[in-house]
Amino acid sequence: MNGMRIAWRVTRLNFRAQLEYRTEFLLMIAIGAIWQVSVIVFVTVLLTRFTGMGGWDSSEVLLIPATRMLAHGLFVLLLGRVHGAGRQIQEGRIDIYLTRPMPVYRQLQLAFFPTNAIGDLTVAVGLMVGALSRSQLDWTPGRISYLIAAVVGGMFLEAALFTAITCAALRFPAADYWSRWLEELLGTFGSYPLNVLPKAVGGLLTYGLPLAFVAYFPAAILTGHGHDTGVPYWLAAISPLLGVVAYLGSRVLWGWSLRHYAGVNG
Repeated sequence: MNGMRIAWRVTRLNFRAQLEYRTEFLLMIAIGAIWQVSVIVFVTVLLTRFTGMGGWDSSEVLLIPATRMLAHGLFVLLLGRVHGAGRQIQEGRIDIYLTRPMPVYRQLQLAFFPTNAIGDLTVAVGLMVGALSRSQLDWTPGRISYLIAAVVGGMFLEAALFTAITCAALRFPAADYWSRWLEELLGTFGSYPLNVLPKAVGGLLTYGLPLAFVAYFPAAILTGHGHDTGVPYWLAAISPLLGVVAYLGSRVLWGWSLRHYAGVNG
């Protein structure tokens, strides 16, 4: 509990520090929203030009980017400082963190307040409201609970992927560039039903880089397309749980990698 109080106090101080420069604070929020312009364009084209995609109608497809964006916004807000942590590794800040009586991973997350996350979440919430308002589904308590679990699971899965890259960066600092590649993949393919892509690409995004578990599989379960995803129904259904398991596994990998960290210069 003492650690939680310290984390909350540091977060408040970081937020107040960002508010010292009001114009920059507002610009960072705007940048967070503008960064998602590709998703906004995709949704606009989908709703105005097409009735559906890959056997999904437009309202069902809309649930995929809405889920992904909300999961991503929460990731950026709560766990996103691990993305791009390779720069801190290259600058030797990890060596400083190791001398402090606080877990290094927590210090990474408390390095600064991600103001751009406010913009991300604003777009994400608006997208989710639009998706739910257009949906023809009967939103029972069970469906609502599963949607919430899917968003949380997607957040943890994205955090797991970026944590794994940071683990690699502890040994090979240049591996930080992989995080940009992963971010591009999430933004490019994370908003589509994967059945519209070639099977080889869909297989890679399912079993190689499990991006399909972030939003596509949960949306398929919610909309009744769970049997058409190309994977066993039960595997698609437990996507939220897999996100949590993947994150816990990435934290174990982080602990192992940190114990074998030999400094930025080896």
